Amino acid sequence: MTHSITNKPKLLTRVRRIKGQVEGLEKQLLAEGDCSKVLQQIAAVRGAINGLMTEILEHHIRDHLAGDNLEPLQRDADVEQVISVLRSYLKS
Repeated sequence: MTHSITNKPKLLTRVRRIKGQVEGLEKQLLAEGDCSKVLQQIAAVRGAINGLMTEILEHHIRDHLAGDNLEPLQRDADVEQVISVLRSYLKS
């Protein structure tokens, strides 16, 4: 997963931001915060997770599926892996 290594600082920054958003959501729930603010925070967390998923998925496709140096069997296995992850992700 070479893209994770080269974009590691950027990805970790995104993950830490998501962590902060989730912690904020937890505080709102503990304080029995306003429902609309809780829902807004949930939407923000979901958007951030979707953005992270999109970025990693895009790099994965470019690096592992679109490369010219891939063997057909390896490419097929990688395609199946991406399909499996997407199915799992889209179930929720």
